[in-house]
Amino acid sequence: MARYLFSRLLATVPVMLTVLAIVFLLLHIGPGDPAAAMAGDNASPEQIMQIRQRLHLDQPLPIQFLIYLRQLAQFDLGVSVYSGRQISTMILQRAEPTLMLALTTSLLSVLVAVPAGVFAARRLGRATDYLVMGLSVAGFSVPVFVVGYALIQLFAIELGWLPVQGYRPLASGAWNTLRSLTLPTVALTFLFAALVARITRATMLNVLSEDYIRTARAKGVPDGRILTVHALKNIGVPVVTVVGTSFAALLGGVVVTESVFNIPGIGRLTVDAILARDYPVVQGVMLAFAFVLVLVNVLVDLSYALFDPRIRQGER
Repeated sequence: MARYLFSRLLATVPVMLTVLAIVFLLLHIGPGDPAAAMAGDNASPEQIMQIRQRLHLDQPLPIQFLIYLRQLAQFDLGVSVYSGRQISTMILQRAEPTLMLALTTSLLSVLVAVPAGVFAARRLGRATDYLVMGLSVAGFSVPVFVVGYALIQLFAIELGWLPVQGYRPLASGAWNTLRSLTLPTVALTFLFAALVARITRATMLNVLSEDYIRTARAKGVPDGRILTVHALKNIGVPVVTVVGTSFAALLGGVVVTESVFNIPGIGRLTVDAILARDYPVVQGVMLAFAFVLVLVNVLVDLSYALFDPRIRQGER
């Protein structure tokens, strides 16, 4: 286990270095002077020069990259051009809504999609199977913002059961937080549950066609025991993989949902920074998302050892 984990951690080093280089080059790949773009059309040459000096854009590119790496080594993502606040502080203040939305969506997707995928695989070719797959296709096809506006119209405006938009922090009470996240969670679950259900169904069909499953049936083992003891544990690896990658994608893909429901999360922070041309904030957010994505992938790889006995056998 330790050797497997070390190898996976070691493999993340070139990935993070590549991400660092790409994020750093964001300021330089576009046309024109990034300092002039951030300063705006009415900025004076002195203001543009101040931004260039503040962001070290007046230094050679290799020196800029070394300065950038030194700041990151000190856990410093830089300072916003417009607000003058630490970018790390801005991200932390916006992290709770995005994390809570990703967690509730992932949990609801697993609770709904895994049983639905298993049930569809057991009812292959029947009405239930077609129903689950039809809903999955709809989940992939309908944009999230369409589902979001439909939910707002029905449950918030017409029925008045849930708030239209906004986010209530955990400090105001868990119930208030869950109420404010119900509609965006359901909207996102409609998409991500479709993916999890299809992967679960396909994996379960492969497992149910294995020889050891047929042998267990030939010995008279009840279907319920075959499903719970033999089949479910063998669909763990692909299901955990898709859930882990979906969670990471949720963190970086909630921009539309947070905009529709006016949730002050990291997605909204990214949109606001892009509109304001606050490139240091965009860099910081992208780097934070990349770090979380790499961390989630490491955790997913670590979980393989819990489901795949070949990894544990390789350690002996």
